[in-house]
Amino acid sequence: MTTSKGLGSGFVIDSSGYVVTNNHVVATSTEAEVRFADGSKFKARLIGRDEATDIALLKIDAPKAFPSVKFDDDRKVRVGDWVLAVGNPFGLGGTVTAGILSARGRDEVGSGQFTDYLQVDAAINPGNSGGPTFDTNGRVIGMNSMGLSNRTGETAGGIGFAIPSTTIQRVVEDLKTSGSVSRGFIGVQIESLTEDAAKALGLPNANGALVTDVIEGGPAQLAGIKRGDVILKINGQSVKDNRELSRKIAALVVGQSAVFTIWRETKQIAISVTAIKRERIADAGDILNRAENPEVRLTSLGLGLRTITPQIRDIIAPRGGNVAGVVITDLDLSSDAAQRGLRPGDRIVAVGGADVSSMGDVNLAVEQAKSLKRPMVLLFVITQAGATTHVAVKFNTP
Repeated sequence: MTTSKGLGSGFVIDSSGYVVTNNHVVATSTEAEVRFADGSKFKARLIGRDEATDIALLKIDAPKAFPSVKFDDDRKVRVGDWVLAVGNPFGLGGTVTAGILSARGRDEVGSGQFTDYLQVDAAINPGNSGGPTFDTNGRVIGMNSMGLSNRTGETAGGIGFAIPSTTIQRVVEDLKTSGSVSRGFIGVQIESLTEDAAKALGLPNANGALVTDVIEGGPAQLAGIKRGDVILKINGQSVKDNRELSRKIAALVVGQSAVFTIWRETKQIAISVTAIKRERIADAGDILNRAENPEVRLTSLGLGLRTITPQIRDIIAPRGGNVAGVVITDLDLSSDAAQRGLRPGDRIVAVGGADVSSMGDVNLAVEQAKSLKRPMVLLFVITQAGATTHVAVKFNTP
């Protein structure tokens, strides 16, 4: 597969010409050229892409039936079972590498925040991205996504990662239907428990996710979830940490009710919460935006920002006082900034070592970081509650 960004891999999942690949393969492209083993070439248009799972769906429009692969449930494959990775490494064309399923649940790697990667030791090199990972029955149980490399770019042999087939199928159905992915949202900010925090709360271990904030008027607050609750299970399935809970909530269908098992004070309680569509947060941001009715444009950090005018100062500091920085008015929930806990109403007072007081200051600091090839910036923030903190935030992929 060839895009404006170079070569990658993909696979046909339907005889009508639907092709799956990695989002990072298509990047900002709206079409690609798909090359088959017999030498034939076809133009493919982008149906949709999902940065949060690093999955993209293309469609070849041609009057013919295409050979396609079949999915299997990745959960059936055991650690130690043989797998095959097929792709286009370094532009060499169809190449197969073999290995085993080394591990599951690698959620601390990659850019897909809602992806629980499979780890394999079949060689995955540049150009393999987007190709299928097969089981020994020839069914797709994953999609080659990346190999592991250190900060100097040196690749670690025998450590590669694939997106599970169950994730691919769920995302593809949404992309086919609407071109985007609908995710459940209940309106909580969560963190993993430390061993000390678990002991302080009377829990036997650090499994679960601690609720550190609840969005006013959101489904969680309306259902009765409170700050300080520890979410132990969702629909009877245990929760290991905040990352696992985020994936489970995101997998909820909009309008679906789920039962959350919660530890509060000295006992477990069950609370049913109905998920809504995961969109942008706009609570304090709505008030600020209505102040002067601007058109909201999100930055590459996934943030809507406003320079603090006298009218905005009156809203966020009605009793007066010095209000420095720029204020967050809107937030893309799929961004790294959202996952780091930033909220509308928080103020950014510095980016890296530079104080900021206007959108121009922020844009300049961000562009300087990008020119240095840095993947993120360090923000110094004053929260709505008045606490001062610092947050490293990744740039959104265009």
